[in-house]
Amino acid sequence: MIIAVDGPTASGKGTIARALAQHFGLPVLDTGLLYRAVGYQTQLNHGDPDYAADALAACQFPASLLDDPALRFESTGSLASRVSVHPPVRAALFQRQVDFANQPGGAILDGRDIGTVIAPHADAKLFVTASAAVRARRRHAEMLSRGVDVTYDAVLADVHARDARDTGRADAPLLRAPDAMLLDNSDMPPAAAIAAAIAFVETRTRNNG
Repeated sequence: MIIAVDGPTASGKGTIARALAQHFGLPVLDTGLLYRAVGYQTQLNHGDPDYAADALAACQFPASLLDDPALRFESTGSLASRVSVHPPVRAALFQRQVDFANQPGGAILDGRDIGTVIAPHADAKLFVTASAAVRARRRHAEMLSRGVDVTYDAVLADVHARDARDTGRADAPLLRAPDAMLLDNSDMPPAAAIAAAIAFVETRTRNNG
């Protein structure tokens, strides 16, 4: 069983993907972490994330980098959004994601182009979203809890900028697959959103089976 979970930044798709993985006993891959690693490695290389050659060179990051807490920093998320616009970078990371999706027994992947590009054959697809204001409010609260001194307005501006880059890129833009369940959790507590996602996957896989 392959489950694709797509959506914009701070939509809660990672939380839902991890909950689905626990419920169905499947391995899960946060594909955004791969792009964060490339963005961060570009910075470590003193390269320019907006320059395709620098970003492509950073695709050779060591596997140990995926465990670096710095990948979770807000600044690294912005770097990821910038390097992900380059088609050569997406091509370099494509096979790693496809192999994970097609492993024996199935898998869950969360990202921005899973249901449309990486695993269009997924058994169940979800597009998780929330309003920009809600996503910025959640991200702002999360950052404050980690001791990051940032204003809500700055976080909202970053959410809008990342949405524009993710939906506007020419290669594999963020968009909802035609057969994906739209899960707008703007007004839903996490438990309700997770329950809705599980119910959808169970219904879809039962119908497919």
